Amino acid sequence: MSDDLFAALEASWPPASSVTQGPFRLREGAGGGKRVSAALLEGAFDETALDALDAPLFQLRPGQEALDRALEARGFRLVDPTILMAAPIDALAEKPKPVSLPTIWPPLAIQRRIWEEGHVGPERIAVMMRACDPKMSFIARIRDKPAGVGFVAVHKGIAMLHALHVEPDFRRQGVAAAMVRGMAYWAGREGAETFALAVTEGNKGAQALYSGLGMTDVGAYHYRERVR
Repeated sequence: MSDDLFAALEASWPPASSVTQGPFRLREGAGGGKRVSAALLEGAFDETALDALDAPLFQLRPGQEALDRALEARGFRLVDPTILMAAPIDALAEKPKPVSLPTIWPPLAIQRRIWEEGHVGPERIAVMMRACDPKMSFIARIRDKPAGVGFVAVHKGIAMLHALHVEPDFRRQGVAAAMVRGMAYWAGREGAETFALAVTEGNKGAQALYSGLGMTDVGAYHYRERVR
């Protein structure tokens, strides 16, 4: 399951380009953040191959402890430990009320503005544009006002949620939970069987939200970043 989740994570939030160097894949994220920019180990770990790289950032996945130790010894600091959470679509999906969660593609200017406030700028919108299909952006509407935005893409039966952001005036009112259920409903109609996402360990509020919806921890990763 973990390998499938990582495949869906990248397909739904892909780098602009990548190149293989030995057992590593170097990704160019074009400003889209760590998730699309970190180097990945995709073969057997080799210290010589590591020394030949000039990568400032690595994503470490389960089973890559030797690389993790080698990077730590080279002065790379651990950043953003992240949890993968998932649940069956049927356990989450709930048809949204009429006009409460419109599906829109490509994203509208109002969605882009809301995302910008949540630090999802044009570079991350570009990631959405090159993501796998089917994909969709969503905007929650409460009392005829825009309340939140989110993005979902489906890869081989796994729907990955990205860039969920609720406007400050609508937080703690159940908007995020309703959005997740509505997005899962859309994903189920597109053939997804699993709904998943990545959330940093430090984001306890989001973890509580997703746990409350019945999502469970199913994987983890972290980054090692060169200290400048």
